[in-house]
Amino acid sequence: MIIYSREFHQSIEELIRVLYVKEYFGFELVCQLYAEKIYDFVDYNIYKPIGRDTPKSLQKFGKKCIKYKANHRTSWFIFYDQKGDQFLINHILNNHSHEFPELM
Repeated sequence: MIIYSREFHQSIEELIRVLYVKEYFGFELVCQLYAEKIYDFVDYNIYKPIGRDTPKSLQKFGKKCIKYKANHRTSWFIFYDQKGDQFLINHILNNHSHEFPELM
């Protein structure tokens, strides 16, 4: 079972807004599709053993993280906690964030 936190949903909604307002994409629908790909990635990959332990300084976001490479410039780091087959998706940030060096 995968549960997305309110914070995660809000971050994705803000992402859609920023992508559209800053004209990274010309149509709001394209921004929404970009965000849906993040959800799809999580839904299809969270059960795979590709997650890794989150660095201690970022564990406030979740004990584990999984990397989604959206394109050649942007990678997303999705933070979650796991208990058995239950996953709580807590937070997301990308390689343009000031926290990024800690994920390398």
